[in-house]
Amino acid sequence: MSKNWRPATQLVHGGTTRSNHGETSEAIFLTQGFVYDSSEAAEARFKGETDGFIYARYGSPTNDMFEQRMCMLEGAEDARATASGMAAVSAAILCQLKAGDHIVAARALFGSCRWVVETLAPKYGIECTLIDGRFLENWEKAVKPNTKVFFLESPTNPTLEVVDIAGVAKIANAIGAKVVVDNVFATPLLQKPLELGAHIVVYSATKHIDGQGRCLGGVILSDKEWINEHLHDYFRHTGPALSPFNAWTLLKGIETLPLRVRQQSENAARVADFLAEQPEVARVIYPGRKDHPQADIISRQMKGGSTLVCFELKGGKDAAFALQNALDIVLISNNLGDSKSLITHPATTTHKNLSDEARTELGISPGTVRFSAGIEDSEDLIEDFARALKSVKA
Repeated sequence: MSKNWRPATQLVHGGTTRSNHGETSEAIFLTQGFVYDSSEAAEARFKGETDGFIYARYGSPTNDMFEQRMCMLEGAEDARATASGMAAVSAAILCQLKAGDHIVAARALFGSCRWVVETLAPKYGIECTLIDGRFLENWEKAVKPNTKVFFLESPTNPTLEVVDIAGVAKIANAIGAKVVVDNVFATPLLQKPLELGAHIVVYSATKHIDGQGRCLGGVILSDKEWINEHLHDYFRHTGPALSPFNAWTLLKGIETLPLRVRQQSENAARVADFLAEQPEVARVIYPGRKDHPQADIISRQMKGGSTLVCFELKGGKDAAFALQNALDIVLISNNLGDSKSLITHPATTTHKNLSDEARTELGISPGTVRFSAGIEDSEDLIEDFARALKSVKA
């Protein structure tokens, strides 16, 4: 297969293998195990002397196609598909650490990601330091002799802060640490962390990659050496494998990823510009706008804005709830990256388990709202917001 294919072509044809039936759509191999021609063949496969699948927890033909397609898109050497985005995050971090090691993580993380590094990892003797990841000097100051991993997401959830990935990678390389980037909000089409110097990229494939609200999934991408040394055995023995049926669903979703992300980003940009002019709105944060606080970094490391918009209503929680309840097209849901436009109130949903102080540090106020643009007509979305804002007191 040509490695010079552009993303839209890769996402339709990349990594495809066909059975002897010559099916057009990728096949779903719903099997737990595989049969060997002989005892000697089984022995050789378990020794790694011959190629082939052993057990669905380790891998399957359908999962392999999804992993190969993601590798082509991301520019990675290898990948492992997981049962969910959080399975990908926890595996990518924990597989390479031991008691006594140290993580430096940007404090602006999805609630569950923050729990993994701030609460779970210390239970196993792994230290964690949370920092304001927007400033490179904070990464440098947080480094300890036992620092092994830098973890960040960019743009962040939900306030769309941006971290200088190349700058963080330079600091990590100087001390021999690995940079793990949660690239969900940017998608692999708008940002390539590996090209910027990151070592590991994780996705919740539940979001844009499926993008149609159907199934859970995740994926971890890196070079073959890291995956073989750190992730391979962890993955085999702890069992976070993706279901082949979900892998097939993700393969179908990823075919239309460029079309959806383009429309979603255009819709997000138009809605952001509309909201910025409304008297009920205190501020709008969107990576595609010139007034974003880190517009210079965005211009260097992203190929577009985002499918997400964060905005704050002057009336606080009451205004946020009134707006959300009055929307017709836009649905209230804590998911994102869907073909349907979604909206959520982070303080009472995705980030409710953080303390008031922690939410304030992250810029999440009672009036903060996160909008995930779908593929609807942008004029309809703007009219929906215009009508719903009439129920909100400025």
